[in-house]
Amino acid sequence: MLKTRIQEDMKQALKAGDKDRLKVVRMLLAAIKQIEVDRRTELDDSGVLGVLEKMVKQRRESVSQFQAGNREDLVDIELAEIEVLENYLPAPLSEAEVDEMIATAIADTGATGIRDMGKVMAHLKSRSQGRADMGAVSAKVKAQLSG
Repeated sequence: MLKTRIQEDMKQALKAGDKDRLKVVRMLLAAIKQIEVDRRTELDDSGVLGVLEKMVKQRRESVSQFQAGNREDLVDIELAEIEVLENYLPAPLSEAEVDEMIATAIADTGATGIRDMGKVMAHLKSRSQGRADMGAVSAKVKAQLSG
């Protein structure tokens, strides 16, 4: 389970004295724990992936804001955190794999137009979570269903 792997990595970072990695892993575990407390349930791998994706997205947005403000010191910190968090995400899909998944999802759902986009996206989300930028996937699906 992904959460167990993250907990083990925290222990290893603590033993190795890797303070930067330890900080990010503890932050991740705290975010997972917060959601578990709020929902009163334990997150499965899919839930943990959702937390990871959200944290990576937040850091990417921070990087662009820090770059606009010429704060390279903060950009470096955010990029280092992204690198640690991305270690827990599955390998990203290639463009060809994404295109193939979209074609399969459209065929499986019987989508014929833009009004069926929700069905297609729901079908894709479970299969590509953590492996593709869903914003880009959404744009591709919209283009295929519109055209």
